[in-house]
Amino acid sequence: MKLGGNLSKREHQIMDLVYERGAITATELEEALSGNISNSAVRSYLRALEAKGFLRHESEGVRFVYRPIRERESVARGEASRLLQTFFGGSVSGVLATLLSDKEVDLSDEELDEMRRMIDEAKRS
Repeated sequence: MKLGGNLSKREHQIMDLVYERGAITATELEEALSGNISNSAVRSYLRALEAKGFLRHESEGVRFVYRPIRERESVARGEASRLLQTFFGGSVSGVLATLLSDKEVDLSDEELDEMRRMIDEAKRS
């Protein structure tokens, strides 16, 4: 199943909470978001995430409990792919060039070594 639609900033925030907890109700989500969002808005976001294929719900008594459909890594890969296409025209080297030239991105020696290792491994594959 292909996930539909991009995630907004708030949807990312909601998905992070769902992944962190494994399952969540609308009331729990509203509380976790520190009251910065109405209950009706929370329910709208949950319905939208369900329609996009990110969440499913089960009835537990009088409440719905929402759970992720896909593993976090699978969703991250999809979002990274959309980012790559949207901002870099599919160019992985463009992403790396941007990261390496951005003075605000503080890459450690360990991260740079890990990138080199991944590049070497990709060449061998």
